[in-house]
Amino acid sequence: MKALIKSIYFTNLLYYVIAAEVVLLVFGFFFSFVASFVEYGLLIIPILLLVDIVILYSNNNGLFGRRNTLDKLSNGDDNLIQIVLENRYLFPARLTVIDEIPFQFQARNTEFNLTIESGKNKTVEYVVHPVKRGEYSFGALNIFVRSPIGFIQKRYRFSQDMMVPVYPSFLQMRKYELLAISNNLTNSGIKKIRKTGSNAEFDQIKEYVYGDDYRTINWKATARKNKLMINQFQDEKSQQVYSVIDMGRVMKMPFEGLSLLDYAINASLVISNIAMLKQDKAGIITFSHKVQSVLLAERRSAQLQKILELLYNQKTGYLESDFEKLYINIKTKVNQRSLLLLYTNFESLSGLQRQLKYLRRLAKDHLLVVIFFENTELQAFMEKPAVTTEEVYNKTIAEKFIYEKKLIVKELEKYGIHCILTDPKKLSVNTINKYLELKARGLI
Repeated sequence: MKALIKSIYFTNLLYYVIAAEVVLLVFGFFFSFVASFVEYGLLIIPILLLVDIVILYSNNNGLFGRRNTLDKLSNGDDNLIQIVLENRYLFPARLTVIDEIPFQFQARNTEFNLTIESGKNKTVEYVVHPVKRGEYSFGALNIFVRSPIGFIQKRYRFSQDMMVPVYPSFLQMRKYELLAISNNLTNSGIKKIRKTGSNAEFDQIKEYVYGDDYRTINWKATARKNKLMINQFQDEKSQQVYSVIDMGRVMKMPFEGLSLLDYAINASLVISNIAMLKQDKAGIITFSHKVQSVLLAERRSAQLQKILELLYNQKTGYLESDFEKLYINIKTKVNQRSLLLLYTNFESLSGLQRQLKYLRRLAKDHLLVVIFFENTELQAFMEKPAVTTEEVYNKTIAEKFIYEKKLIVKELEKYGIHCILTDPKKLSVNTINKYLELKARGLI
């Protein structure tokens, strides 16, 4: 009985009918013919209410609902949520569907009104856009059903207490993976880069045949065998590509709801997958005031899942990043010359100068690419015309910050350090472009 009472909700229609009955009752004191309508109403309303209850509760499973989500949601992307509904009543059911979505979305627009014919199914779809990794808890799927009378509505609750983790953007990763497999990367802004020079490793010594490059003749082997022998080479593969992610306070800055750290994490997942598709090894290093995690570069089948799980659990700190500890750790654990894609952010030239000696040491042992971010809000502010003196002053300051970013690029290039200054939204595309460029030039 308690559960029955909790599931009954009176509709506005019932209150309107009762209000109309009260108004007629008042008029009945002045007009006798109105009093008869009041008497009929007092008899009919309870009967209709009782019939409505019987209709809705005669079938305990008159309605079925289910929320369909992926096992995990993709951070920074639109994720489709489906609500599947089935009407098992013998009449067309009018429904109000309210889904209790996680508080992180701060949305109140997940209410849907629809009618389903008897014995039919319908699917309701909506999109959620997470901007933070972690666990997201969905509440109950509440469905309120009304009969053709419409005096009450019965509440059903389905898919209660569902926890869905939000992982780094695997949808973005799959998008670029499919483009890479089909050689259509140029459709997403990836430049088609012509390979220059050669980057080969020794494969074997074999006997010379007509058409082989005479420059590869191995004269020592020729003298021993008393016939022409050549060195055979193959394109160098399995180079190490590390995504080095700064977890310090500079990466906490948000752009369009997503922090710089999450942009870097999403791009790291994408470039790791692309590198492995290109026969290279992928690894991850994260650091802030200390080196937090190191996943050595591999190309095994389980490596991508390890990268995904590692990136899922990373959190931004509010401490200053220690590049000296990063250098020592890489010096100790990464023995082979590798491509280091360092995701960080420098807002001023003085900020770069404090870390430059460690960057130069890293660049001496490895191929280092420093990736940092444009301040897109300043760029948008610069495009607006300045009218007042205060706006002119603010625009001058903004221009100074933008110019300093360009000086940082020049300073890094002066020491032979590759760099990418990018809009956060274009981070993945620009990182892939740089990787393909370095690979085409034979630098890795």
